[in-house]
Amino acid sequence: MLYSLIFSLHEWFSPLNVFRYITFRTSLAVLTAMLVSFLLGPWVIKKLKRLSLTQHIRVDGPKAHIGKAGTPTMGGILIILSILLSILMWGDLKNIYIWTMIVSIIGFGGIGLLDDYLKISMKSHKGLRAYQKFGMQIVLALGIGVFLYMNPKDPYTDVLSVPFFKRWLFDLGWLYIPFSVMVMVGSSNAVNLTDGIDGLAIGLVAVAVLANGVLVYLSGHKGLAQYLQVLYLPGTGELTVFCGAMFGAALGFLWYNSYPADVFMGDVGSLGLGGALGTLAIITKHEIVLAVVGGIFVIETVSVMLQVASFKLTGRRVFRMAPIHHHFELKGWPEPKVIVRFWIVGIVLALLSLATLKVR
Repeated sequence: MLYSLIFSLHEWFSPLNVFRYITFRTSLAVLTAMLVSFLLGPWVIKKLKRLSLTQHIRVDGPKAHIGKAGTPTMGGILIILSILLSILMWGDLKNIYIWTMIVSIIGFGGIGLLDDYLKISMKSHKGLRAYQKFGMQIVLALGIGVFLYMNPKDPYTDVLSVPFFKRWLFDLGWLYIPFSVMVMVGSSNAVNLTDGIDGLAIGLVAVAVLANGVLVYLSGHKGLAQYLQVLYLPGTGELTVFCGAMFGAALGFLWYNSYPADVFMGDVGSLGLGGALGTLAIITKHEIVLAVVGGIFVIETVSVMLQVASFKLTGRRVFRMAPIHHHFELKGWPEPKVIVRFWIVGIVLALLSLATLKVR
């Protein structure tokens, strides 16, 4: 919106021509989203406290978490608002992929918002039932998947690209639609499961979206895509601006969510950000790379699946508590140590995902 207005004046004032560059607008998107988070953060936290929108702590969780009771939650509203304001200012709103991402983050975030509200308003603190939560996520992801599958401008709508190899492309046909649903819903819930200790999930999201931003920019740049032997996807380069907005919003929120947290993102934030990462991977054909760069999210999800399966089949638990970050807490690791070490692993995995470019 602001980008279109400013760029339209470049014929009268040539320096404004700089706004045509995605890298310049991405930098502005990062700074804008971060600034919005910084400025609105205190007001949002006070508002959440005043409305008694505070976190319920599991009685069977780590004892150190008992002191977190009463911390405001649903701070993901601040994250999504920061992203939207930034992208509306610096993104090209004529780009269909930008609007796809907006629908995704608002849609998944809206499901999380409803879940958060029900958890707080109901005495049972259970929120949406599993079938309701997954049902709404599947319907939303199906709508996005079908829309992208029908996109006539994308020459690779039903193709699965395998990293580390130049020409490993698998045509899934209509099966790509359920596959895309699985990626989006899986990514959304993986981030949700990881959001259990202060700053862990939002820090890993920042790392993941930064790596994805590099990959998105390369895929949308014809010359670089051809040089690095990656799929050239016209129009997707604009999503670098969206990645910048997500990164800036994540850093801004981390200021208030770092240990000890002043606010939690809640399901509105974790489901929204996870769904956006999954949608980004589908659009840019980096589904498998997402599993690498978001390896911690995958590990957290698998730990829960193993814990549930083991307990139901044998009556025994694999971990002291799942997701796995709680296991390390119960082993005696201080919460900040768990967070930083998981971040380090996340950074290594992000670098590994970028290394796939040269291997190809």
